[in-house]
Amino acid sequence: MEWRNERICDVLNLILGAFLLVSPWIVGFDAGAQTQNAVICGLIIAVLSLAALSAFFEWEEWLNLIVGLWVLVSPWVLGFTGTAAAHVHLVIGILVAVIAGVELWMMHRPGRLTVSR
Repeated sequence: MEWRNERICDVLNLILGAFLLVSPWIVGFDAGAQTQNAVICGLIIAVLSLAALSAFFEWEEWLNLIVGLWVLVSPWVLGFTGTAAAHVHLVIGILVAVIAGVELWMMHRPGRLTVSR
């Protein structure tokens, strides 16, 4: 397996997704939307990152960006602002979205050789 900068981004998002997945039990979220959102979104981020590590496709990064942005805004949409769960969602959402955005930028930056699949 060739280690490129993009793989490092995928590993970071895998770690963040795994943390979001278990954060309700580590941080102690209340039951309900905040726990369900953390588990579902954490699982999606982790699975997308694993998929990107095994066979890279650009759509995986776009989905990680979208899920990261959802995690970022979900405390307001689902109504759990001002809680520990909201802080975890904000931090993880920002990090996942930024990492996915950086990875997309690295793929499309000028001078980069692209390999079509």
